[in-house]
Amino acid sequence: MKSVALTVEKRTPHGIAGAISRLITTGDLAPGDRLPTVRDLAKDLGVSPATVSHAWQTLAAAGLITSRGRSGSFVRSAPREWMPRRYQGLDGSLEAALDLSRGTPDPSLLPRLGPLLAALEVHVDTRSYQAKPDIPELHDLLRSTWPSEVESITVTNGALDAIDRALATLVRYGDRVLVENPTFPPFLDLLDAYGLEPVGVEMDADGMLPDAFARALGTAPAVVLLQTRAHNPTGASLSPERAAQLGRLLTRSRTAPNAIVIEDDHSGSISSAPDVTLTSAVPDRVLHVKSFSKSHGPDLRIGALGGPRALVDRVVARRLLGPGWTSRTIQAILHALLTDADAVAQVEAARAAYAARRAALQRELLAVGVELPRGDGINAWLPVAEERAALVHLAAAGIRVAPGAPFQLGAAPAPHVRVTVGVVPVESARDVARALAAASTSDGS
Repeated sequence: MKSVALTVEKRTPHGIAGAISRLITTGDLAPGDRLPTVRDLAKDLGVSPATVSHAWQTLAAAGLITSRGRSGSFVRSAPREWMPRRYQGLDGSLEAALDLSRGTPDPSLLPRLGPLLAALEVHVDTRSYQAKPDIPELHDLLRSTWPSEVESITVTNGALDAIDRALATLVRYGDRVLVENPTFPPFLDLLDAYGLEPVGVEMDADGMLPDAFARALGTAPAVVLLQTRAHNPTGASLSPERAAQLGRLLTRSRTAPNAIVIEDDHSGSISSAPDVTLTSAVPDRVLHVKSFSKSHGPDLRIGALGGPRALVDRVVARRLLGPGWTSRTIQAILHALLTDADAVAQVEAARAAYAARRAALQRELLAVGVELPRGDGINAWLPVAEERAALVHLAAAGIRVAPGAPFQLGAAPAPHVRVTVGVVPVESARDVARALAAASTSDGS
C-alpha cells in the first residue's frame, strides 16, 4: 500500500479526499484496507485533525470509506452481495443532506392512499388459482389508455417484472439484445442472469440513433429493449418521428426479421412526452410495458404488459408457475387511484412539478455554463471531467448522485453522473446547479 501522506498534493479536506479517492481508483487502496488514523495522518501532513476528519466525512458520504468505530476507518467493501452487480453501484443507503442518487419519485408528490382505502372493495374472495389474473375494471381501463390497439393485456408486479417474465419466454442462452447505451443498470444485470449479450445502441434526446440502430440490427438480435419515455438515466423520450424511423428499419431488416420489441414506459403518468410505440410498424412483435411506480408509488409494485395475444399468453402461463398473479387487492387500489378525481389531480400536479423542477435546474445550470440535454421525467445525465472526483466533490457539498459507469456498456465508459433532478426543489435549483457545475469540471486534484 502506498503511503497516504506522500500522495496528498493539496493539504485541504478536498485535496486529501481526492488523493484517497485516486488511491482507491488505482487499486493501491483495496476494499477492506485500513486507513491511517485521523491523528496520525494529520501529524504526517502537518494539518489539524479537523481537516483530516472533514476529508474522511467527505469520503464516507461518497461511499468510498466506512468507519468501524474504535477499529478505525476502512476502504468500503463491495455493497451487499444479495444485490445484483450493477445494482450495487446504485446503492443509495448512505446518508446525504440532499440525496439525488436514487432515481425514485418525491414521496410528497405521490397521490394519497388514505381517502381511497376506506371505500375500497377488497378482493379477498379468490376461489381458484386458475381464475383470470386481472380484475376486469382495471383491465378495461388499461386497454382504453394503451398507446395503440392491443390484443391482450396482463397486470404484473412492476415494469422490471414484466420485462423479466417476457425475456424468460422469448430468449435462449447467448441471444443478443439491443439496448440503449447508456441504459438502466438492472436491465444489464437481468441480461447477464439469462446469459444474453447486450448490444449497446447510441442515442440522443429523441431515442436510439437510426444509423446506430441499423448497424446493431446487423448482429441478428432476438430482442430490442428500449425505454419510450423519460429514459433512465438521460431523461430522453422517444419522439414519434424517431419511433417511425426505427419501425421502418425493423420492417426492412433481413438480419432480425423476428426480433421482439419490448418497450418500457416506466414513468407513464408523470412524463410530459407523448406516449409512443413501434406497434404500427411491427404489430405482431411489440410488447409494451407500463409501470405506475414513479407516478403512484414504488411500493405498489404494479405494472402492465400488453401486446399480441400469442406473446402475452406465454407470459401469463409462466407466471402461473411462480407468483400466479398480481394481488387483486393491489389491482383494485390502482384502479381507484386511476379513476378518483383527487388522485388524478395529484398525479397531474406531480407531472407539472417535476417538469418545473427540471426546467429550473436546467436554467440555473445554463447560467453557470453547463448545458443539460433536453429531457423529461425525474432523472438527468450530467457529463463530468472525472466521475469519482465529481462524486467526492458533491459529497463534500452534502449532495449524493449516482455514478455513471453502471449505466454504460463498454470497457471505457464516458464519465457521467446521474442526477435525480425530480427531487430538487425549485428554490434550491441555483445552489444545486452551482455544486453540479463545479463537480462537473473537478479532476480530483
